[in-house]
Amino acid sequence: MSALDEVLSRARGLIDRWEDEDCGTMAVKEFCRYAAAVDDVDYLRRARAREAAGEPVEAPPLFLAATMSWEDGPAEEELQPDGLAFREAPCTQGLPVRQVHGGQAVRLSRAPIAGTRVTASRAVTSAERKHGRSGDFVLLGLSTRFTSPDGTELTAVDETIVVLDALTKGTSA
Repeated sequence: MSALDEVLSRARGLIDRWEDEDCGTMAVKEFCRYAAAVDDVDYLRRARAREAAGEPVEAPPLFLAATMSWEDGPAEEELQPDGLAFREAPCTQGLPVRQVHGGQAVRLSRAPIAGTRVTASRAVTSAERKHGRSGDFVLLGLSTRFTSPDGTELTAVDETIVVLDALTKGTSA
């Protein structure tokens, strides 16, 4: 069985199996770190002023969608050869493949407020084998839904990942 066949088999076995991850309680400090990383100085000023006044502080709009992990991050030896953590590389662990993100759609429903606990529910939603100029590849569809404790959707992210055989030359699918 080829590496792409194995990715396809693994992915099809996971379609619509939602896994929850506790993202923890959102904090103004995390919001401000994100805002600093995207150079949103106005957000930093507003958030710190609201926090000092004892007012609720909302996360920046793309905060949830842009956060790749809620942990400190894996050690370098725990990364795949392409530099991705296993969480960002579903169905590919131990296989000689590489990935390219094929696109993302984000729905912003409600910004989380500092002090809110957030859960991320993630599932593989589709898996298809395709053929392009550089050869065969697998398209994986992934969905992540971020919710508050009462189940209210905060942000939803639907993305496509292109999985290529590591031995295939070229990057165009």
